[in-house]
Amino acid sequence: MTKINIFSGFLGAGKTTLIQKLISEGFDDKIALIENEFGEIAIDGGFMKEAGVEIKELNSGCICCSLVGDFEKSLRQVMDTYQPERIIIEPSGVGKLSDVKKAVAAVLNEDVVLDGCIAVVHAKKCKMYARNYGEFFIDQIAHADCIVLSRSQDVTEKKLAETMDIIRKYNAQAPVVTTSWDEISGTQILHALADSPLLSLEEIEECHEHEHEHEHEHEHEHEHDHDHEHEHEHEHEHEHEHHHHHGEECHDPGCSCHDHDHDHGHHHHADEVFGSWGEETTRKYSAEELKHILAELVNADEYGVVLRAKGIVQSVNPGEWLHFNYVPGESSVEVGAADYTGRFCVIGSKLQEHSLQELFLGE
Repeated sequence: MTKINIFSGFLGAGKTTLIQKLISEGFDDKIALIENEFGEIAIDGGFMKEAGVEIKELNSGCICCSLVGDFEKSLRQVMDTYQPERIIIEPSGVGKLSDVKKAVAAVLNEDVVLDGCIAVVHAKKCKMYARNYGEFFIDQIAHADCIVLSRSQDVTEKKLAETMDIIRKYNAQAPVVTTSWDEISGTQILHALADSPLLSLEEIEECHEHEHEHEHEHEHEHEHDHDHEHEHEHEHEHEHEHHHHHGEECHDPGCSCHDHDHDHGHHHHADEVFGSWGEETTRKYSAEELKHILAELVNADEYGVVLRAKGIVQSVNPGEWLHFNYVPGESSVEVGAADYTGRFCVIGSKLQEHSLQELFLGE
C-alpha cells in the first residue's frame, strides 16, 4: 500500500519547512518526495536530501499545466523504483491544487491511495494573496483536506481572525491548524489531517468541476467591489493599505492588482501570470551584501513584483555557505550546508531580468 500526500501552499508559505518537520516528527514510513519547482533552478532539493529522502525533480514548468502528463509518468517511475510506503508531493507554490489532485487521481487504485492534501497558508499574507492572486491561492485553500497556518505567532488576534474568515469562506470543513509550529509536534499536525473528511475519487472529480464557481465568485467580487484594497508588507514588516476607487488606475509599482486580468471565462495557467529567473554562480557573497540585495527587491519599478527569492551561495569566509530566503516583508540569510555550486531563483510577475542580473551578479 502506497499513501500519497500533497503539500500545497503559495510561494514562501513554508511547505518545505513543514514537510521537514513532519518527516522528523510525524511520518514513520519509507518516504519518496516528488518536488515540482517553478523555475529554472531547483533550490529545495538540496535541503531535503539531508533528510535521506529520494527526490524526483521536475524543473521544466508547472505540475498544474504543461507537466500533467509527465507528472503521471514520474509518479509511476518513483513507485516502481523506490516502492515507497508514502509519497509526498510538493507542487510549485503557484500550482492549482485541484489540477495536482486530478493528475494524482490517474494513478490511484486499491494499492495507491490519496491520504490527504495539506495547504500551508502564510497567516500574515493570506488577505493580500487572496485579493491579488485569488485564482491560484483560493484554489489551494478550497481543495485542501487540512490547512496549516504558518507564522501564526507573528500576527495579532484580529489578523488571525481575518485570515480564518477568508479560509472559511472557501473551505468550511477542513481542520485548520492555527497553533505555532514551535508549540506542537508533527504528530499533532497529522492528527488534524486524520480528522479531516477525506474525499473519494468521485468527490475529487466533483470538486474539480466546481472549482470554476469559486473563481467566478472571486472575479465577481473584483468587478463589483468599488473600493479595492491591497495590502503590502515591506521590509520592516509594517502594513499599509491603499484604496483604488472604481475605474481609478493604480500607480503603485509594488501593487500586483493588475498583474493579471480577471476576464470571465478565462482561467490562467501559472506560466501566464508568473515568471522565474535563476542563475548558477561561483561568485562569493558576504551576509551583509546578500541582506542589501534582498532589501532592494521591494523596488518593483526596478525589478518587477518579486514574490519569492531563495538560494545557496558561497560566502567570502572560506569554507562557509550562505542560504537566503525572501518573501515580501521577510528575509533571512543564514550559514548552511555546502552545495555543488552556488545557485538562486527569483519568482514573481513582470520580472526585470536584466536588473536582477545586475543586482545579484553585478553584470
